[in-house]
Amino acid sequence: MISHTELLNQLWNQYVAITPSAKTIHALFEAEGEQIENDHIAIRTYDDPRVGIEVLEIPFLKAGYQRSGEYVFEAKKLFARHYQHTTDATAPKVFISELKLSLCSSYIQETVAQLLNSCPSELWSDESLLLKGRVWGTPSWDVYERLREESEYAAWMYIYGFCANHFTVNVNALKAFESLEAVNDFLESKGFALNASGGKIKGTPAQLLEQSSTLADMRPIAFAEGTHEIPSCYYEFARRYPTATGELYSGFIAASADKIFESTDKKLRM
Repeated sequence: MISHTELLNQLWNQYVAITPSAKTIHALFEAEGEQIENDHIAIRTYDDPRVGIEVLEIPFLKAGYQRSGEYVFEAKKLFARHYQHTTDATAPKVFISELKLSLCSSYIQETVAQLLNSCPSELWSDESLLLKGRVWGTPSWDVYERLREESEYAAWMYIYGFCANHFTVNVNALKAFESLEAVNDFLESKGFALNASGGKIKGTPAQLLEQSSTLADMRPIAFAEGTHEIPSCYYEFARRYPTATGELYSGFIAASADKIFESTDKKLRM
């Protein structure tokens, strides 16, 4: 059985391969004398029973994680759960979301069904599925654009499939940066564009969680109709505040996460 450390390392290696800016940012912080700690990772999927949350969570549950919270994003038609490790307090949290297909158009429902039906059925019982990326064939630019008109999330999933959508720097663990604003200023001074949807900082100290993120890297993708640049993944930054018990808040704020999701939206790059 794979350990949570090994699983996270594999997800990180897959992530930086399509998000080179994350590796660059990581190195920039290290050059400032920082040792990066990961707050959480996020994974996306469709809620088809073959690939939904209850499938993708299996490797994490086996590696010692447990369900710790649930979230609903009505406008984006998403449901999500987050997970925390039962024995390793330093392990990053895991956030898995899924698109509620029953709330989507018949076009999205039919497209996703066709994609999944085109794959061998044994794939869905493979616990390494969440590391396999896009498991269906060459994407169509026309399909991508039509999906994106209704759901940027559906379109992103169509291109990238099963992988970590983002990793997150634990700002509390940084020594030279006393605020999330200072982190953002540092990133912008190095030329990185931030997701300003809902403000560059989502959440407040009163909500016990502040979050910001870069805009997703642009990456060339070979479509059936030719090559186009598409947003890939992004790097997030989270600062947590203590609850009444003195422990740092460990959950997520749905309204903030809703805006963080938009870091992969192509419209923010247009």
